[in-house]
Formats: sequence, structure tokens, C-alpha cells
Amino acid sequence: MKIKSHFLHLLIPLMVLSALPFSRLAAQNSEFGACVGTMFYLGDLNQTKLFKLNLKDPSLNQLHFGAGFMYRYNISPRFAFKADFLFGKVSSTDKGTDMRDRNLSFSSPITEFSAEIELNFFELYNTTGKNRFSPYIFTGLTLFSFNPQTELNGQTYDLHSMGTEGQGLEGGSKPYSLTTVAIPFGFGIKATIGRYFAIGAEWGLRWTFTDYLDDVGGRYYDNDVLRSAYGDLVADLADRSPELKDNLGEPLERHVAGHARGNETTHDAYSFAGITMTVKFGNEDRACRLKLPRKKR
Repeated sequence: MKIKSHFLHLLIPLMVLSALPFSRLAAQNSEFGACVGTMFYLGDLNQTKLFKLNLKDPSLNQLHFGAGFMYRYNISPRFAFKADFLFGKVSSTDKGTDMRDRNLSFSSPITEFSAEIELNFFELYNTTGKNRFSPYIFTGLTLFSFNPQTELNGQTYDLHSMGTEGQGLEGGSKPYSLTTVAIPFGFGIKATIGRYFAIGAEWGLRWTFTDYLDDVGGRYYDNDVLRSAYGDLVADLADRSPELKDNLGEPLERHVAGHARGNETTHDAYSFAGITMTVKFGNEDRACRLKLPRKKR
């Protein structure tokens, strides 16, 4: 909660700043535009695979559409402030991995607001005769919301309220929030087109402050206690190994209480990679100099 409080103290003035498109500030060197690309996730159900795409089996595909809007204020030819609003989706499954016997899967919508500082490798201008492209790196703060879900027998269920790791029960994992913060960082390249347009491409990873983007982060809770306290559905979703069969055709055994369900030492992350297109307002040399006709003598 302290992290959220400090973040909001920084976020509020930045949101006010980005909401002033027609102010004197925006009349100096501002850009408004959109971005479109793809999102993927790294966590307990996908620890190493980047940009995992499987066209043969869509259930194994971990790339999803993402898009949003952005505002950039060019502080100088080397530095820029950027605020963006993104939405998309992440998902993963144990199917086809070394952890397939765990048999867990999830998907989650993502909505984020980020405030970032960009550092251009080269000085960037939008005037003829000066450099008009540059690679850049960025970092900042992200506030985002998520909602892990899974499917069982054709039905979709929200996992947060179920307490699959014993949240709300004695000795269970601590309840987690569906809104938290992340540290974004990444790199990209951008170029100006004429005086009023810019295009770019970037990739950024968000290291989150939660281990439950996938609803997996702690240890298995006693399944019998879960069944007694929360019902059959929660118990079945908490440990889905018995849905699979062993070599003899028998259901796999449930995990022992206290056995690791996820990696407790690391937090989850998600990524956005995409292209950007912005329109510039009030850049240098934009003043209109009108010459009045000379008076006849």
C-alpha cells in the first residue's frame, strides 16, 4: 500500500500534465498518437519463452494483441517524457512444458497507465538538415490492473476471489490485489517524418510487484480443507493434476499440502512490443511569418 501511495503522488501531477493538450506546454513540443502490437507474459507458467507463438496449436499461443494511446513531451533533443494508456491480454499454460503434470493455465486482461522518461542516443529534431531518427531507452512507473481467469468444462472462472492457495484460510497465502505497480524498461527507435509526424517501434518489459498475475505464486493448500471451506470447484481448480491420466490410465494424484505450486522467489512480468505513430504539435520553426504588402507611395 505504501508503494501505491508514493506512486499516486507522482502519477497525479503527470496525469494533469498529459491532460493539457492545448496548454502553453503542449504548444511547445508535444506529440499525441497511438500504438499497436503484442503482449506476452513471464512467470510461473512461462519462465523463459519470449514471444512464444504456436500456429499449429492455438492453446499454446502466448502472444496476444495489445494497443493504446500515448502522449510525448520532448523536453530536449535528448530527453522526452511519455505517458501511455495500454490494454491487452496475457496468458499461458503448462501444456507442452516440463510442468505439464501440474496442468494449470490462465489468461488475464491487462490495462495499464505508464509514465516514462526516454533517453535518445542521438539528438533528435524535426527540421531539415538535422538528425531525424534515434534509438532510445526508457524507464518509469506503471500502474496496471489484471484479473486471472481459467476455463473448466467450457466455463470461464475468475480466480482471484476463489482463494486457490488458501487465501483467507489459516496458513494460506496472503490475498493479492488486482491493481498494482510495475517498473517498465526497454528500448526502441523513432524517426520524424516532416514537421508534424513521427513513427517508431519499441519493446518494453514490465517487472511487476505481484507474483499472482497468473494466480500461481505460493504452495498447495490442503485440498480437503479447501473443498470443505470453499467447495468442489475451488478445490478442483487449485490442483488440476487429477484431470490427467498416468500410464495405466489412472488420474494423477493430487499434490501434498505445502508442496511448491509456483516460484515464491520471483515476481511475474509482462511485455509490450509494438509500433507507434504520433502527430506533433507546436514544434520549432512553426511560427507563421506573414509579409504585409508595402503601401504605395
